[in-house]
Amino acid sequence: MLKKLNKIARAVAAAEKAKGRIEAVFVSDAVIRKLNKKFRKADRATDVLSFEIAQDGILGQIVISKDTAKRNAKRYGVSFDEEVKRLAVHGALHLAGYDHAGKSDRMLMREKEDHYAKKIR
Repeated sequence: MLKKLNKIARAVAAAEKAKGRIEAVFVSDAVIRKLNKKFRKADRATDVLSFEIAQDGILGQIVISKDTAKRNAKRYGVSFDEEVKRLAVHGALHLAGYDHAGKSDRMLMREKEDHYAKKIR
């Protein structure tokens, strides 16, 4: 599964003209909560975090909480595989420079997510 997610993330980043290797990893809610607290000052679990590395041919890392992805898949009525694909796309878009801080940014990022999610089915 991770091999497939890495391939998806690289394809999205490349389509967005971002270059470099991307690694996707699965972690627990406990681990992603610690990362979220340390790097984003948010003391809660989240579904996905992206860390830009941008050195030695590496673009970055996408960290996905398997626990949250399972809950979200149920909540949204999709398979676990579909949910983690969406998270890989989301993380790759962050590594390509997209954000969702403002309303227009959120709308653009959602459009991009939908576009790539349809392409990779």
